[in-house]
Amino acid sequence: MKKVKDFIMNFINGFCMALADSVPGVSGGTIAFLLGFYDKFIGSLDDLFRGNMEKKKEALKFLIKLGCGWVVGFLIAASVLANFFNTKIYTMSSLFLGFILFAIPVVIREEKNTIKGKYKHLIFLLLGIAVVVGISLLTSTGGMNVDINNFNIGTIIYVFIAAMIAISAMILPGISGSTLLLIFGLYIPIMTRAKALISFDFSVLPILIVFGLGMVAGILTFTKLIRKCLEKYRSQTVFAILGMMIGSMYSIVMGPTTLDVPQAAMTFSTFNIIAFVIGGVIICGLELLKRYFEKTK
Repeated sequence: MKKVKDFIMNFINGFCMALADSVPGVSGGTIAFLLGFYDKFIGSLDDLFRGNMEKKKEALKFLIKLGCGWVVGFLIAASVLANFFNTKIYTMSSLFLGFILFAIPVVIREEKNTIKGKYKHLIFLLLGIAVVVGISLLTSTGGMNVDINNFNIGTIIYVFIAAMIAISAMILPGISGSTLLLIFGLYIPIMTRAKALISFDFSVLPILIVFGLGMVAGILTFTKLIRKCLEKYRSQTVFAILGMMIGSMYSIVMGPTTLDVPQAAMTFSTFNIIAFVIGGVIICGLELLKRYFEKTK
């Protein structure tokens, strides 16, 4: 029974991460942090490649359970939600604003002992805000125009490096990997090809393999650094993460401007209060679910 509960919780965690990773302006790392498994997630990624055999096995077990939920969430996002975000962008933006705004006090409460009395590190909060807002401003310029149909060595290198950078953002709370893909001009091309692969169009496989290898390289490069920061400079890192979460609210408000057919940034008139409240309710529900599973371990 314990194993079943553990699988269900990790499946839900992975599912929520995938939905967040698929949306410009939102980070799967944010979901991992607010649900309390971020340290284990980063540690498992690092152990999978650098740990001893025992650590590799434990990391693999955890990541497989998380990965099952992530794959299901990503397939739903690629096949269903991609179109929904284009047609109901203000509703979705309001929903994710609710996610982030209600998540911030959850993170503060969870890390209360880490940040209490460390107010000299507030500069890292401002730095986190500045990084995310700066990335969002780059996105609003329209990003780059890239034709990945022309499969040559230049395209391969470009997609590989972009994937490395994007995956680093996906595992960092507050920075959206999808937003970075928009800047690189790869968000729509990659999501379109992922959807085509689901329909058994294997002609898109080569570029997706390159993208996947870039993601693996990014994980190898950045997880060790993030883990060290959490271990040795936790208060600074937590403040930076909170800053990135706050900054991501600006990214979400500006999200409509990054669509394939750009729309106006969200305003009070296009803000959907019902979706916002639902976002908050979902966060509260996930937090209660996490507490329930912790009590029943």
